[in-house]
Amino acid sequence: MSEHDSEDNGASLVFEYRLDAPPEKVWRAISIPQLREQWLPSPALAQAEAVAARPGEEVQYRLRDDEPPFLESTVTLQVRPHARGGTVLRIVHRVSDPRLAANDGNYAVLCAA
Repeated sequence: MSEHDSEDNGASLVFEYRLDAPPEKVWRAISIPQLREQWLPSPALAQAEAVAARPGEEVQYRLRDDEPPFLESTVTLQVRPHARGGTVLRIVHRVSDPRLAANDGNYAVLCAA
C-alpha cells in the first residue's frame, strides 16, 4: 500500500508495507549499518549515521542525490507490530533541500518543469 502525504504540500511520499517478519527483525534490518547496506547503500546517504532514532520504532536518514543538482531529502522508517502478526513498515521520504524553498512548497510543479 502506498499513499501521498498531503500534509506538506506534496513534498513527501509515504509508503506502508506489511511484512511477515517480526518487528525486531525489521528493526535490525533498518538500523544496523551492515544489514541496512543491503537495501539502502551508504553512497545514497548524505551521512552514514542516523539523524534521529527511537530504538525499535523509528530511524531517520539523510539522503543526497548522486547527480546534479544533488538534492537532499530525509527518509524516515517507522516500525510497528501488525495486529495479525508481522510488521508494518512505514517509509516517509521528504524532500528537505532548502533550494526548493523558492518553489513555495509546490514540489510537483518543480518536478514537472
